[in-house]
Amino acid sequence: MRNISDLIEQHLKHMLQESSEGAVELQRNELADQFSCVPSQINYVISTRFTLEKGYVVESKRGGGGYIRIQRIELPTLTAIQGHIAETVGDQVDQSAAEGLIYQLEEAGFISKREANLLRAAVSREAIAVKLPLRDEIRARLLKAMLITLLIK
Repeated sequence: MRNISDLIEQHLKHMLQESSEGAVELQRNELADQFSCVPSQINYVISTRFTLEKGYVVESKRGGGGYIRIQRIELPTLTAIQGHIAETVGDQVDQSAAEGLIYQLEEAGFISKREANLLRAAVSREAIAVKLPLRDEIRARLLKAMLITLLIK
């Protein structure tokens, strides 16, 4: 059985897919009532699973008529992806940013789930068992080399 966070995430992603604008506005309390959870659970899902690294922009307006707006950022065409990779990765990249980029590419359909899992394993702290900042430099080189190879088909 999936946990409540997974269900909320899938519901929000479905809402985004159905939206003609690629964005949804929602009220945190209404969504919490719908899933029979506390509003902080909604905050947790949005703050951890709808991040900029994962391809989302989140705005919130507090107060009586407040709302949360989630917008999906579409990746550019394949020809612009290499520039995006170079900009995101640079000479060093931490594990969180690397996983965010991998997630974006998988969600956009540029890489398969299997390829994404292999990339995550290769750039993990456990696989690159050296001290910082060398680890982030090695991760950046590995990630760029593997992604460029995967994306040039």
